[in-house]
This record gives sequence, C-alpha cells and structure tokens, in this order.
Amino acid sequence: LLKLSGILIFHAYGFIFAATHYLQFLLTGVTPGTSFPEFSAVGQLDGEQGGYYDSTIRTVILKADWVKKSKDTEHWKMMTQRIFEDQQLVMERLGNIMKHFNQTEGVHTVQWVYRCELDDDGSKRGYMQCGYDGEDFLSLDLNSLSWIAPVPQALITKHKWEETGHVRFQKHFLLNECIGWLQKYVEYGRSTLERKVAPEVSLFQKDSSSPVVCHATGFFPKAVMISWQKNGEDLNEGVELRETVPNQDGTFQKRSILTLSPEELNRNQYTCIVQHEGLKKKLQVSDRTDEALSDVAGEESVGIIVGAVMAVLLVITGCAGVFISKKKTTSAPVKILNPTPTLAPVQTPTQALNPVPTLAPTPTPVPTLAPTLPLTTVSRLALNAAPSLDAIAAPC
Repeated sequence: LLKLSGILIFHAYGFIFAATHYLQFLLTGVTPGTSFPEFSAVGQLDGEQGGYYDSTIRTVILKADWVKKSKDTEHWKMMTQRIFEDQQLVMERLGNIMKHFNQTEGVHTVQWVYRCELDDDGSKRGYMQCGYDGEDFLSLDLNSLSWIAPVPQALITKHKWEETGHVRFQKHFLLNECIGWLQKYVEYGRSTLERKVAPEVSLFQKDSSSPVVCHATGFFPKAVMISWQKNGEDLNEGVELRETVPNQDGTFQKRSILTLSPEELNRNQYTCIVQHEGLKKKLQVSDRTDEALSDVAGEESVGIIVGAVMAVLLVITGCAGVFISKKKTTSAPVKILNPTPTLAPVQTPTQALNPVPTLAPTPTPVPTLAPTLPLTTVSRLALNAAPSLDAIAAPC
C-alpha cells in the first residue's frame, strides 16, 4: 500500500442548504405466477423509509421509530385502507396496459411514483409518473395540466384521463392532500429529520491506474455537495458524481470519481471538497500516525471537508463502502405489525412500504423487479402511506 500524503480539514464555512422536505410513494404491480409479490408499496419521507406493504405478507410494516410513536391511529387506519384499495387498482391498471401492448402472457410490471415537495419558504411541487416494464409510460405535467405519453400505447390512457378531468384532481391530491400528509409526518419526525450528522470522508484508489474516489458516508440530512479542485482551481473535467444513496442506519453516502492518469496525479495537487451542514469542527489527518485531532468551536453548523491529494494516494484494494439495497415484502387485508428493532434496508423500486404507528419485523427480502423510474427531482426513499390510486385517476 502507498501512503496517504494529504489532509482532510473540517472548518466553518458559509454554505447554505435550503430546507426541502419531500414525501414519496412507489407502488409496483407484477403479473401473477412469479415468486415476487403481485403488489408492493413503499413510502419514504426525506429519504428515510417509514414502512412498507406487499401482497405476500398482507401486512403494513413500520420502519421508522417516529412513525411508531405517533398517536394518530385514525390517520393510520385510513392510510392502511387506501393501500388495500391501491393493490386492486394497480393490478387492474397492469392488465389494461398489457392490453394496450397486445400482451396476454409473460412477466410484466407496472410502477407508479408519487412525490410532493415543500420548501421552507412554502413553495410546493408535485410529481407523478407511471412506468411499464422498466420504461416510461406516462408522466404528469402540472404546469400544463396534461399527461406526457412517450409511447403510442399510452395515448389511450392520456386522452381518457385528460377528458375526464382527473388531471385537476391529481393536482389537488399532490399539492394539497399529499402536502398535508408531508407536513404531518415532518412534525411527527422533527427530532429525527432535523438531526445533523457529519460525513466521514475517505480518498482511495484501487491501483495507480484507477480513478481516484472521494467517498462521503454516514451523513444526515441527505443534501451534500462534493467537488474537486486541481491546484486550487475548480475541476469539472473527468469527474463523475454518483447518486446519493441510503445506508442501513438511515444515513446517506455519496461518492465522486475523478479519472486521471498517474502522470497527472504526480504532477498536480487534487483536492476533494465535501460540503454538508453537519460539519462544524476542524480535523486534520495526514500520513503521520501521531497527528492530533483538534476541535474548533464554530457558530455555523455548515462545514466543508477538503481532502488534498498530493503526489500519491492511499491505494486500497477494496471499496471504502458498499451499499446493498434489499427489497421488502408485504400486502392485502391490511394488518399492522409491531416493533422489532431491526431496521432493514430498502432501496429498490419494488419494495413495499407504508405508514402505520409501529415498527414491525423485517420481512424476507425480495429482489428488484424493475429499475427505478427517472424522477426529475432530488432523491428516492421516504416515508409513510401510499396514496390511493382511486384518488388519482380511473384505470388505464
């Protein structure tokens, strides 16, 4: 192994992260006859899983402590009933879409993503998308109050929903009902959602010809910025920024990959800069084992990490962190299970989740059924209750 010749520095820095909360639901239907649940629902709040449900377990399972502690039993009963209604509607829509494609057999999936966002200044946004067999099928444009149909087979549904006035109903659902749920859940989980955990940052390289990886992990909330500098100047060329993904403990990780030649690395100084609002102390680490840590009091809760990579990097023959997402199962006449302190990871589109006031045991993981839909906003995974599809539109 080569030695790390560089520093990691934390210090107060005037970077402001805007506060945005979001609530997102993912509903998935699969043709019968496979080993997968026919229906699953996953709900997420600000990137944290609140609960899930699927048709194999037929039970709503709660994941987040703050969901369990909430006392609004009537709300959870209502959400539980809606999830059961969603199951019937999603499966009906799957059958209708198969007809649009003239398909009568085979394994097929339909996925619905609903998301509403609320900024600290009161700005609201809503998103709704449908995917079929891993490809975009329909997406809602709230500005024009219309559906975007990227494939001809979706035009029948597009025209039907626009003619019947369901678009306005969907807008009301996203910007009013969904936002109302979001505000309720944010209040329930405020102590958890507003916590600030600083990232741990490492720089590594598989071998001298491999890209340099700047890896930040263990941070909360999700908003983070990673950038590079070359000899003190901003660097964008050769940089690949990966998506922020959740860890099993509710925190997040993100990596930025810098591709360059060994000669460039030897001739120049490269710096990885990580900005996160959980950073507020100064730390210096170098290749000297007697290096001391020094805390620096700062009034600002926002910080920056700078990792200066000089000449040679620490060569590590493994990855600094691997995120493995597993899929959960649950669904049908809905019951509410109670806590088991095991918080299982959920990150796949087919996981099912939904809010109910109690943590429940982790179900058997089920593999991913289809790729996540390309939502045009910030993230995936969030918290409770899936919205009722009957409140969204008629069957496809």
